Amino acid sequence: MPTMRKHLFSAGFALLVAAASVPLTVMTPPAFASEIKYVVNDIPVTTGDIAHRAAFLKLQRKKGDAGQEMIDQTLRMAEAKRLGIRISDAQVEAAYQRFASSNKMQLSQLDGVMEKSGVGKSHFKEFIRAQMAWNQALSARNRSGDGTGAVSEQDLVRKMLEKGGSKPSATEYMLQQVIFVVPAAERSATLGKRKREADAMRARFNGCNTTREFAKGLIDVTVRDLGRVLAPQLPSDWAEQIKATRVGGATVTRETERGVEFIGICSSREVSDDKVAQMVFQGESSGDKNADELSKKYVDELKAKARIVKR
Repeated sequence: MPTMRKHLFSAGFALLVAAASVPLTVMTPPAFASEIKYVVNDIPVTTGDIAHRAAFLKLQRKKGDAGQEMIDQTLRMAEAKRLGIRISDAQVEAAYQRFASSNKMQLSQLDGVMEKSGVGKSHFKEFIRAQMAWNQALSARNRSGDGTGAVSEQDLVRKMLEKGGSKPSATEYMLQQVIFVVPAAERSATLGKRKREADAMRARFNGCNTTREFAKGLIDVTVRDLGRVLAPQLPSDWAEQIKATRVGGATVTRETERGVEFIGICSSREVSDDKVAQMVFQGESSGDKNADELSKKYVDELKAKARIVKR
């Protein structure tokens, strides 16, 4: 559900964009000893965490209970972990850089805003990680139909046709993923070299039929056929690049937790079927208010089952 994911990720940033564009006159706040304030299912929430979140709320010019927000974030991250959702440092760094760029700021400027306001770039990055993970958790919940009112493809198509519409179309991609594997223990020593190798192979990429031939003489290179993927199902961190890449070409290389990767576009075509109708209908019918309601309901359910101890 693209609409839901976009809303939940951007909603927390909306006022921060305006705040970041205003020169800050606040002084760097003094450092205080951090103590455990809450224990949420055996996970500590410290007074330092809460102080950073309070500064974040102030920066957004937003009212809220910083302690409660940190409890909710802890529950969300624990649920994402339970679902096997992991947001890599590379994904967080990329989102942090995009946020700076979209607000016409250098990274050093954004770092300065975070530090001078008392938020801290580490706290902001963990907020980004939590938002990205929660978006995926909500998407997983929606796909399962667990408490979200999901209905079948056929029912959604029928509703759409009853409104006088026709089945929508979407681009279907045939994709191939190329990974230059970098073990965690060797990352600092070899990442630069592996990126140069990946860039060189990507420059030679000319369709998916020859990829494995190119990879034969290279060490620790994995080629995966991802099969057919509809545009609304593209991973959010790759979607824009895939859509902007011609058939037979490849996206720019990216550093990920696995190493250095790019995605080849084998083919694309416009398709119209019940699955497309389901995704489009759900996306259109999931407004901001609905996304907020689903998120709140999910968190309330987690909170009802949680063990939260105040120190």
